[in-house]
Amino acid sequence: MVPFKSLFPTITLLSTISLTFAQTWTSCDPTKRADCPADTALGLTHLFNLTSSTTDDDIWNTTAGTVNYGDDGAEFTINAKGDAPTIQSKFYLFFGEVEVHLRAATGVGVVSSVVLESDDLDEVDWELVGGNDTHAESNYFGKGNTSSYDRAVWHPIKNPQAEFHNYTTRWTKEKLEWFIDGESVRVLGFGEANGGKNYPQTPMNVRLGVWAGGDEGNDKDTIKWAGGETDYDKGPYTMFVKRVRVTDFSRGKEYRYGDTSGSWESIEIEPGNSTIADILTRPPPLSPSQRWNKLSPGAKIGIGSAVGATCVGLILLFAVYFFGQRRAGMKERAIADAGYEKETAELMAYRADMGSGGRWNAQSRTVI
Repeated sequence: MVPFKSLFPTITLLSTISLTFAQTWTSCDPTKRADCPADTALGLTHLFNLTSSTTDDDIWNTTAGTVNYGDDGAEFTINAKGDAPTIQSKFYLFFGEVEVHLRAATGVGVVSSVVLESDDLDEVDWELVGGNDTHAESNYFGKGNTSSYDRAVWHPIKNPQAEFHNYTTRWTKEKLEWFIDGESVRVLGFGEANGGKNYPQTPMNVRLGVWAGGDEGNDKDTIKWAGGETDYDKGPYTMFVKRVRVTDFSRGKEYRYGDTSGSWESIEIEPGNSTIADILTRPPPLSPSQRWNKLSPGAKIGIGSAVGATCVGLILLFAVYFFGQRRAGMKERAIADAGYEKETAELMAYRADMGSGGRWNAQSRTVI
């Protein structure tokens, strides 16, 4: 691995290149179009535990590749050239806090990332480069502005590829703050971001993913920023995410851009609960025992009586059927016995008469 200190000046200059090749994109920029759809709000706090369940398709969208799930949570794996598994939330937060418990992928040139991204390309990042096991990078953008290359800051951290760490971003209209394992490592005030022009301030979704910044097909500056070329033969390279806690500081159903300024003051909040909030707060289905316990005593007595009556009716029906079948069987047996006795008597008569020289008439069944 190239020593971090020797890479730091280059990394600082090139850090803003990184995510333009991975998760940063928008389907409709409200600062350039007036017909962009509203953003579905989260409107609450929720913990997504990825060690016990997968991401819900109604809440998260897999935008690239395949994400698997195991004991260590969501698994974002690069197996071969072109792999870049990524998930993106279908909800937005308008100021809030995002906490991600993550173990970064190994591999030179492999980038593990946590991205908050708005429709007009405001952005807040965590990035961890596989060839660097001593630092994590924080970064931000305003309206996709990459005119300067001095926004990335690298923070000391121990064993990010071998251990899980808590990467948290707290975002208000006054300041951005980054935390590692609960300790504040960086604070950015609104005015420090080009007088607020480059300060992220519009509703953002959450994106988690891994990609090969060191792919040989990337430009040389991106490969250098990522720490060198990625050797896919030494893979696979996997980023693990155990859990994600998201808090939306705003409350509403949707967030809509009131104009094309891209300022936080222009964002209109539609009151009510979002479809995402309804899904997340919907109670789980009751078990049979829980449904029974919720019934009133009268209802339980009524159900018990109905069940008892049904059981008695079934028993009586079975008894009638059984005895009916038994009588029919006895009748059939009697007929069969009578026929047998008749056949036996005729056979005995035949034997007796034949012994005395008589002749058997088959039609009348008598001896003549």
